[in-house]
Amino acid sequence: MSFDEYLIAKKINLQAFQAGNPQQFSQWQHAFAQLHPDSFTEQFKFQINQTRRLYPLTGNV
Repeated sequence: MSFDEYLIAKKINLQAFQAGNPQQFSQWQHAFAQLHPDSFTEQFKFQINQTRRLYPLTGNV
């Protein structure tokens, strides 16, 4: 699973997230490359929920 696919699965708008908070996006992308997706989810669970509220995925992707 790629980082892009992961964000879609978590209903986070990739482009909006990358444009709105590039530093956090970059940190997450680096961490995701180092961790299993389940470990990433567990480690960033609360941040994922906040990010999903800020950059919701809308429409069909």
